[in-house]
Amino acid sequence: MTLTSKERVSSALRGEPIGRFPTGPLAVHFCAGLIGASLREYTLSAATLSRAVCHYAEQFDADAVWVSADTWVTAEAMGAPVTVAEADQPLSGNGVPGIKSADDVAAIPTPDVTRHGRYPLMTEAIRRVREGVGDDRFIVACFDQYPFSAACALMGVERAMLAPLDNPGLLQNVMRKAADYAVAYGKSLADAGADMLSAGDSPAGLLGPTAYEEIAAPFEREVIGRLKEETGLPVSLHICGDSNRLLTAMTQTGADVLELDHKVCVADAIRICGPDIAIWGNLDPVGTILSSTPEEVGETTTQVLKQVRESGHLRYVASSGCTLAVGTPQENVRAFLAAAGDLHRVNN
Repeated sequence: MTLTSKERVSSALRGEPIGRFPTGPLAVHFCAGLIGASLREYTLSAATLSRAVCHYAEQFDADAVWVSADTWVTAEAMGAPVTVAEADQPLSGNGVPGIKSADDVAAIPTPDVTRHGRYPLMTEAIRRVREGVGDDRFIVACFDQYPFSAACALMGVERAMLAPLDNPGLLQNVMRKAADYAVAYGKSLADAGADMLSAGDSPAGLLGPTAYEEIAAPFEREVIGRLKEETGLPVSLHICGDSNRLLTAMTQTGADVLELDHKVCVADAIRICGPDIAIWGNLDPVGTILSSTPEEVGETTTQVLKQVRESGHLRYVASSGCTLAVGTPQENVRAFLAAAGDLHRVNN
């Protein structure tokens, strides 16, 4: 029986043998370049974002597509000032921390996905993408940031990093608010047609293993648990860079999927995480997919997939370790997808 792309990804996440591993590179801003849209347009227009993702789905035969704007959607919804530095840049903070005191936290309203920030825009983008790609394509929807990462955006990274020592109560209160926003946003994306919910907590990788377990992981666990209970969808956790020292703790958050960057050895991750957690990754989006030749991309993809297949791990989706750069050569993306789908090369 031939599986649809959606069935292939869903089966892999459940650990069912399906022949070849599904593909789902983190094509986000890369999609904007395919239709000649600026990143400003892409991040501020549901119509542009969805058109770009649907065009990508038509041109590249990846099993999963991603719907994401930038890493400031939740912080903006919570009141953080954002700006566009240049037309071809996504939204980001303006450098001024939005949260400095308990009064600032108290002023953050109860989340309303119908009107706060770009939540309505992103929900509409998911609806448009679902309509455009149909029911046979797997859609990953990013509910933006886990609470510690959102706190870094709201308070400033330096203040948030020092807060466990200087003002732990303020940090905890910000993260509690951020957890409610993350859950509300994730639920709205699920209702709009997402098949999996994903978010990042990359600043948490700077904490170190002990502080990560004490500060960031409990809120990740809360958000993941609430979303799984209220949506029934698999939930993913992404931490950029070298997350090797955090892997054991990451497996204990309840995440169904860990998105691993290229600095993590897939074979080591599989050994640490065990058979019940799916791995999504993890080719280097810059050093390999952006900068190599198509032949080199194909060979590297084959080597990564060999490691996975030799481990016997079934819960795996072949992907870049992080988002593809806008200028990534299309032929390199095609080489990755072709190699990932070539069973003969992987098995020999």
